[in-house]
Amino acid sequence: MAEMDMPVAGAQASADNKQMVNAIIASVLGWALDLFDLFILLYVAPVVGALFFPSSNAALSLAAVYGSFAVTLLMRPLGSAVFGHYADVHGRKQAMLIAIVGVGLSTAAFGLLPTIAQVGIIAPIIFLILRLVQGVFVGGVVASTHTIGTESVPAQWRGAMSGLVGGGGAGIGALLASFVFLITSSVFPGDAFAVWGWRFMFFSGLLSSLLGWFIFRNLEESPYFKELKRQQGNKQAKVSKSPVKDVFSGEYRGVLLVNLLITFGGGAGYYLTSGYLPSFLKVINAVPNQTSSLILMGASVSAFFSAVLIGALSDRIGRKKTFLLIGVCAAVLLPLCYLNLAATKDTTQITLYALAIAFIGNAGYAPVLIFLNERFPTALRASGTGLSWNIGFALGGMMPTFVSLVSGSPAEIPMSLAWFAVGVFVVYLIGAIVIPETKGNFR
Repeated sequence: MAEMDMPVAGAQASADNKQMVNAIIASVLGWALDLFDLFILLYVAPVVGALFFPSSNAALSLAAVYGSFAVTLLMRPLGSAVFGHYADVHGRKQAMLIAIVGVGLSTAAFGLLPTIAQVGIIAPIIFLILRLVQGVFVGGVVASTHTIGTESVPAQWRGAMSGLVGGGGAGIGALLASFVFLITSSVFPGDAFAVWGWRFMFFSGLLSSLLGWFIFRNLEESPYFKELKRQQGNKQAKVSKSPVKDVFSGEYRGVLLVNLLITFGGGAGYYLTSGYLPSFLKVINAVPNQTSSLILMGASVSAFFSAVLIGALSDRIGRKKTFLLIGVCAAVLLPLCYLNLAATKDTTQITLYALAIAFIGNAGYAPVLIFLNERFPTALRASGTGLSWNIGFALGGMMPTFVSLVSGSPAEIPMSLAWFAVGVFVVYLIGAIVIPETKGNFR
């Protein structure tokens, strides 16, 4: 075993209850606030599409907005490389603080942008540049929030913690975005939302920066990282001068590539479900904004419980069996849910199908975080986890754009979603078959 791969012995024993609770709160809320900022765009996608990427075809306009979302995702691996290096060398806490404040500020800046009707082609260009900046900070949030939480809880809770951070944080973030959407659409009803409402949705990003600052400034460092630094100080463990380089070289290159099968499938499943649901309700079901926000709030709660339950299940039966179970269920059930949701106008049925879609979509990546953590040693964990997650989710996040592009009209979107869901979860199942069982491999 290489020096850098030595187990970080005794780290867990040094984590007291207060530190553990603080780390759990910081990880969950850090990821929640990050996705809150990203979800804002999804909730205003039809409006933003008309203002920045106008087209006579609503599906193409929507595709352009999701394309800008994909641009952010493509910058996330760069953010993971920068902030993951910092987190592995200098600590998780400071990387998390800088990244989450950066995400909030860049989100708020969208509310200040001029539209294409005001300044012409420069409007979508500035919009896309700002999305690039936002993507770097988002990648940094992943590198820190996705490690400090699992490094601070006992072994038997790590699967549940994985679901709580990855899916629970996403559910809370979506719930917050739904709540802000409900308030904003009430204050700016009808056409007023397309004038001022969408801007105030983005301005709410300032709240996430402020909350992030107060939450993370007093957070203690991860016990695993503190133990690693102690061992490095006593020359018991080797210092990795370039964690990102180490992830892309030697034995970890193969680990990274196999990880992407799971993270791509889980990420695509998430963006094709919870990520696409706001637009689906508006474009396909023509649900009014206020009703849609209530349905999406319910879907966020469904996503939260799904992630925690499935994460905890992986503690009982293992990561591999959990991936196989969820992959089969998602490939069969999601297409049925999409097609039935599109065929109904009944609000109760719409709500039930939305809850089911959110539950299934978030189950897919509930154990992914801890699986990635268990694939890398402490010295590389932030970089390895961040890069595996963000590269896979960047590729998966492009799927909604392709769904909109291959759909000749909004009426074709449900069938496109059904086929894409089958395809991405086939990839997910291939990953589940070839990966080793990682439960208990935390060093």
